[in-house]
Amino acid sequence: MRIFIRALSAAAVAASLSCNAWGAGGPLGIDHRLPLDENGIWARSNQLAVQNISAVTVLGGALWEGNETRLGRTFWKASEAMLIADVADAGLKRVFRRPRPRELDDPNQWFRSGGSYRSFPSGEVTHISAIVTPFIAEYGRDHPAVWGLAALPLYVGAARLKSQAHWQTDVLAGAALGAGIGYYKFTRDSAWTATALPRGLTVGFHKQF
Repeated sequence: MRIFIRALSAAAVAASLSCNAWGAGGPLGIDHRLPLDENGIWARSNQLAVQNISAVTVLGGALWEGNETRLGRTFWKASEAMLIADVADAGLKRVFRRPRPRELDDPNQWFRSGGSYRSFPSGEVTHISAIVTPFIAEYGRDHPAVWGLAALPLYVGAARLKSQAHWQTDVLAGAALGAGIGYYKFTRDSAWTATALPRGLTVGFHKQF
């Protein structure tokens, strides 16, 4: 997981250096607003597609595969990590109340009253990092190609920066939060939701039919 976090950190720093970083600020001195770009691959519709498809995939995979196989347990852990990450992110946004770059071009503003300031941390990066981490942790050593999933948080982070929706440290914080939650769920023997739900929901639909 250290490699995963370092890759995300490097991406954020590279984004910072790609522009005039002399005006940067924020807690790490790297935060600055990028030029708005929501064209092509960076389109908002593509960002939402990654978020929605990833959620449907892990939830559907958990119900289809069940909790009795290695893959099924990983799907359940990823689903639970996603839900915890989404709740944690929503709570932190309301605590820090940081304006987005498109709302206020000043990365040093925190705890602003009024308005719906929800920049820190990046919710979409938190979401996708929490989903992919259990799969990377479970299968990365056996199947190195699984590390390719790390491209999803990298893409989402870059896209959110280009949309002027987040600062660089928002993206790094979201990656760290999501990866941390995902790795924590990976280390658990099983997902608590899989043990709490009726067996008919966790045995796997493909086994039932």
